[in-house]
Amino acid sequence: MNTAWVGARSSATPSQLDALARAIRITPIIDHHAHPLLKLEALAKHPLLSITSEAHNGDVVHSAIHSLPHLRAVRQLSGMLNCNNTWEDVVAAIEQKRIDSPLEWTAQCLDGIETLLLDDGLDDGDDAQDMVWHNDYTRSECKRIVRIEKVAADIIKRIGKTCDASPRTGQDVLNDAYDDWVGELDTIINEAIDDPDVVAFKSVICYRTGLQVASTVNEVEARAAFADIISNFALLDFAKLQVAALNDLVVHRTAMLIRDSPSKQKKPIQFHTGLGDNDIVLAKSSPAHLQNFIRAYPTVPIVLLHAGYPFMREVGYLATVYEHVYADIGEVFPCVSEDGQEQVLRQILELCPWSKILWSTDGHWFPETYLLAVTQMREVFTNVLTNYVRKGHIGYKAAIDLAQDILFRNSNKLYHLDIDFMELDEEPGAEVGPYASDLELFQLFLKDQPPPDFVRICWNDYTATPRMRMIPFRKFKTLLDQGQPTDISIAQAVFGLIQNDHLVPSIAPIGEYRLHPDFSSLRPGPTEGHVSMYGEFREKSGAPVALCPRSLLQKAVDLGAQNGLTFLLGFEIEFLLLERVEGADTSATLSLNSLNPFKHRPAEASGRFSTLVTDGHAWSVSRYFADPKVANLLRDIVHALDSMGIYVEQIHAESATGQFELILPPYPPIQAVDTLLHTRDVMFALATAAGYKVTLHPKPFPTACGTASHTHMSISSPGGDKPEVYEPFYAGILKHLRAITAFTYSNPASFERLKDGAWAGGRWVTWGTQNRETPLRKIEGSHWELKAMDGLANPYLAMAAVLLSGIHGYMEREKLIWGDCEIDPAKLTPNDRAELEVTDMLPASVEEALTALKGDEKLVEFLGPEVVERYCAVKEFEMAFLAEMGEEERRNWIMERY
Repeated sequence: MNTAWVGARSSATPSQLDALARAIRITPIIDHHAHPLLKLEALAKHPLLSITSEAHNGDVVHSAIHSLPHLRAVRQLSGMLNCNNTWEDVVAAIEQKRIDSPLEWTAQCLDGIETLLLDDGLDDGDDAQDMVWHNDYTRSECKRIVRIEKVAADIIKRIGKTCDASPRTGQDVLNDAYDDWVGELDTIINEAIDDPDVVAFKSVICYRTGLQVASTVNEVEARAAFADIISNFALLDFAKLQVAALNDLVVHRTAMLIRDSPSKQKKPIQFHTGLGDNDIVLAKSSPAHLQNFIRAYPTVPIVLLHAGYPFMREVGYLATVYEHVYADIGEVFPCVSEDGQEQVLRQILELCPWSKILWSTDGHWFPETYLLAVTQMREVFTNVLTNYVRKGHIGYKAAIDLAQDILFRNSNKLYHLDIDFMELDEEPGAEVGPYASDLELFQLFLKDQPPPDFVRICWNDYTATPRMRMIPFRKFKTLLDQGQPTDISIAQAVFGLIQNDHLVPSIAPIGEYRLHPDFSSLRPGPTEGHVSMYGEFREKSGAPVALCPRSLLQKAVDLGAQNGLTFLLGFEIEFLLLERVEGADTSATLSLNSLNPFKHRPAEASGRFSTLVTDGHAWSVSRYFADPKVANLLRDIVHALDSMGIYVEQIHAESATGQFELILPPYPPIQAVDTLLHTRDVMFALATAAGYKVTLHPKPFPTACGTASHTHMSISSPGGDKPEVYEPFYAGILKHLRAITAFTYSNPASFERLKDGAWAGGRWVTWGTQNRETPLRKIEGSHWELKAMDGLANPYLAMAAVLLSGIHGYMEREKLIWGDCEIDPAKLTPNDRAELEVTDMLPASVEEALTALKGDEKLVEFLGPEVVERYCAVKEFEMAFLAEMGEEERRNWIMERY
């Protein structure tokens, strides 16, 4: 049996995880507990800072800017608003939205919400929009939730004013007033029970006197408390019921009326529990206090709101053991950090059946509260549920049901809404987004081209050797169609091999990883009948492999996004074109002597490849097109890449004989590196077919310019071109550049290119505006060029090291202490160097670079000690192997492989 395609029992396929993520994204939301939005003119009455905090009043709300929920909201809103990643810029952008397109912005904020169940008792007066107004922003009509304490208080206000104006006094009047109050309360509750626009009742007794509701109503205490309020009404600034006996009466009478109503479809009572502003007494806000009340009304549905935060497990327990109790997990989005939100969801799911769980925004006042709640919920549900699926705790189809039940079906059933479930429409092209399923991506890819013969799944190892597995198309398509895993078993030793497949002595060929293809990287080629993808390595559990270079770069991208930074990378591919010579000695064979790992295949006759014969080849000269074979090859490379959606920006002759440069467009980091590697494969394949050999050898000729892989970088997020953003970023890179060199100059041949005065970026740690003799060349704004890198580097590892250093520089507000070097730094005087802080030199060898890497504790921390330890072990083993060769032999050996 071929075990390569047998997935681990607990591991989910990428297509299954994508299907789950897509379901979470397109499931409509019945927002079963929310509050009306404010009218435009009333928005200024409340601080926008309160959107992520329960501290709504006074100076305390301003401390929210130092909270994780606030920082996350700023990152998310700045991205949505396309503004700088600061609270001030977010506020300005929102205010501009209110001026330019308030209705469109509101629609965007409420996008994805099927209907709103609105508690309209939060605000007095005319500041809030009415329920019907919200219908313009939901697919189904909104419904009302009656806040019972507000109803009770409004009746008392009317009775109190009447009694205050009446000449009658005495106990009889007070008793009659009490009876009127109870009678009117009953009438309004009964009318609401019969009103089809009312779907539930809401109690805020948690805010008033706490959730320690008495088992029965104490009529004597209730009458006395009521009489006291009415008797002193003229002296009181009465606004809220703050007496336990009266609050207990209100919730009991509501529950009794619901219980005794003839309808079989009982309307729920929602209870605020836990998280709230400082009106609550936290010790009295635990839903555990409601247990006796819950037992007293077994036919009345009870919803415990806001996950009871921080009493999540109490909420989950009560919803588990009582059939008529339901757990809501709203309001924590966005008032709690992402980790906290994930913990809420996990703790509720520890015990509680998902058929008893509901979700709500608790959106109020500002449309942004809805936007953040929905955005963050979908992120957290995706993270938590896909992790459960990866671990085998739940199947992906059951996880889809879970999400759809919590977001839609449970509320639809509980509140008797009878809304048909209909997935949300996706934006055009969304099927190729990050959550499209593997099958969808593959089908879309094949739309406009014939089926291939083979599917390649590729990776780049620690020696920058491009490797791949190839699967016949029919087999691969069958796996996808049947929902089978498409990941491949690869030995864990994959990141311990050098170019000749010898294994680092300290690593044993034990264990396996799973190589998961990333369908978003699908490209035709590099040869006819093939399509290629790049993969990421995972453990059998589905967890990322720390040693995976592509995953490490993704880690850097994620860290940047968490700090409001996104990037574009554009690579220049410098390459040497050699002509193949017929009749060269190719009889040498690979030694099978496994006892000596340094036995290697002898270099083939140097006559196998020869330098192109050209008429005065030099930088950017036009005469290299005089040879039609070369011209046709370069044309075919560009045309082939164009057909693959890779649009070459320029191609020109470089300085050394037969040396050229092909410039790729900028892409986000992962896509940029994938594209770089795929482009090289296309070039190698077409050159070989045409009788040529492409090599990336960094220094093919001792006295000519070397061959590099210059990298253009820019910060593409809003504000990226501001010096206060990009200077700390590039300062972080310069601070760690000596250690980064271990990844960017990874071979002895790399250091043959590392010269002063050779347009190679020089040997000094510094930067300069349009200075090609510095390792970092500033071009304009955040657009800089890294010159200290060649084609023998693993670009995932190199770019991960560069970006992580830069991101941490930004996070730590690193000072750009190096001055703008305007000349070749090798020609600086000692005084000039001191003034410009040009004091450190790049390593002069692989060994020195590895020593610098090991000694850079911060960079080791950024990358992970496991990555650095393994990388150094591989490179040291490789160096020992290469040291056995002579100079010419090593040169040819490298040319054969790169």
